Amino acid sequence: MAEKPARKIPERRCTGCGGHFPKNTLVRIVRSPDGNIALDPTGRAAGRGAYLCRSAACLKKARKSGRLAQNLDTPIPDVLYERLEGELRDSKP
Repeated sequence: MAEKPARKIPERRCTGCGGHFPKNTLVRIVRSPDGNIALDPTGRAAGRGAYLCRSAACLKKARKSGRLAQNLDTPIPDVLYERLEGELRDSKP
């Protein structure tokens, strides 16, 4: 009997460092249809998403370059970056 082919693991690009990683190792930040920006621990929330490594350094790079705001297609206030950094710190596996 033939074996099933191995499932392809989806990869996503980190908005901060630009590296490609398996989707389940990254954290998704989502802009919901009503405009709220939050971490999406399930990776399935409705809205426009961007992926980051689970490190504050990648969040800082994405913030400095403006790529996170560009990927989410909305300006992100400083208060929100600070909240995201705190949530990233708390969500470490």
